[in-house]
Amino acid sequence: MAGGKEKKVQQVYTLLVEVGRKPGDGLPEGAKGAALMCYASGVDEAEAVRETVAILKQAELAPLDVTGYGTSADREAQGHEIDADERELMARAAAENAVIVAQMTPFYDESTHEGGEA
Repeated sequence: MAGGKEKKVQQVYTLLVEVGRKPGDGLPEGAKGAALMCYASGVDEAEAVRETVAILKQAELAPLDVTGYGTSADREAQGHEIDADERELMARAAAENAVIVAQMTPFYDESTHEGGEA
């Protein structure tokens, strides 16, 4: 079928999402935000970003910025090493057509984190 629309294949993209504070976000007390390492499926990176942001907002988080690192093939071409645990999470994101939050690293204001008042 010339001119027919091809079905695009879902791929898994690695995204680093920075989130700010919002009431009920579940971030640790004293944190001023966090970085979330996510694996998200999508037909392209833009769709993966949109889905990730939507899911994080549903989870009462406040996404501020998203950095995309591409698919596992993109990352390997850039010299990234991908371990077995990471590949397993990527496979799960693909199988479930889901967004997987693999790691959360809170950000602290130094004076707050070292015992100061928030």
